[in-house]
Amino acid sequence: MTTPPAPFTPEQQPAPAKKGSAIFKKIGGVVVAIVVAIAVKLGLPHLTGDAPVHAEAGECVTVTGPDNDPKVDTVDCSSGKADLFKVVKVIDDTFDVNKCGEELSALAQQLDSDKFVLCLEEVAAK
Repeated sequence: MTTPPAPFTPEQQPAPAKKGSAIFKKIGGVVVAIVVAIAVKLGLPHLTGDAPVHAEAGECVTVTGPDNDPKVDTVDCSSGKADLFKVVKVIDDTFDVNKCGEELSALAQQLDSDKFVLCLEEVAAK
């Protein structure tokens, strides 16, 4: 007695990928990359505290870091911290530090598209 052959079952082929979903994945990837690039360019310095400070006249700031990349932070004028300066005036739309005159220190800053100079007077340490 012979056994009958096993019934033929065709192998299942994987379903073809949908073209629309591949396009959406590519577009989604590009959109995510653009959003991340914009967030890094505009938002990250503000979140980490590395953005320039646009202090107002009468406020006090500390200036630390190298001369070519100073870090400016607003602080209480009575803090007695080292490198403490009082902002005497702010000159907008310029990087010309000579506009502060001979008697004041000057620091050019840029915040987004705004450029300005802080005219500073050193606060005596307590």
